[in-house]
Amino acid sequence: MNKAPVTVSEIMSKDCFRVTGGTSVASLVDGLALHRLPGAPVVDEHDHLVGFISEQDVLGKLLDSTYHCGEPALVRELMRHEVLSVSPGKSIVDLAQEMLGQKPKIYPVVDRERLVGIVTRRDILGALSSMRGS
Repeated sequence: MNKAPVTVSEIMSKDCFRVTGGTSVASLVDGLALHRLPGAPVVDEHDHLVGFISEQDVLGKLLDSTYHCGEPALVRELMRHEVLSVSPGKSIVDLAQEMLGQKPKIYPVVDRERLVGIVTRRDILGALSSMRGS
C-alpha cells in the first residue's frame, strides 16, 4: 500500500524568522544568529515575499560598517529580489530532487504570494531519514 507523499507543509517551520526591507543589517545578523539560520525571507507589510537575504549577502557590508567606519545598511539595499520559493503542497521528494541542482539551504514557503513558513535542507534530510526507517 502506497503512502501519500509527505509535503513541505508537514515539515516546514510556520512561525519563522523574517525581516522587512527597513530592517537594519545589525538586527538581521542578530536574528540569524538567534534563530541559527543562514538567511531570511524579506516580506512587505502584508507578509508578501519580496526578497531574500543571506549571511553571505551581508558579510561585506557588515565588515565595512564595523571595521572601516562605513555607513550601516538596511536589508533592502542588499537583499536579492529573485527568490527560489516552494509551495506548501510540494512533495519533499520533489524538493529534494531540485536541491540536487539548486544550492539554497533555506526556501521560503509561499501560498498565494504570502510567506507561510520556511523549509531548510536540514528539514528535508530529517524527513527523508525518518521515511527510510518507516
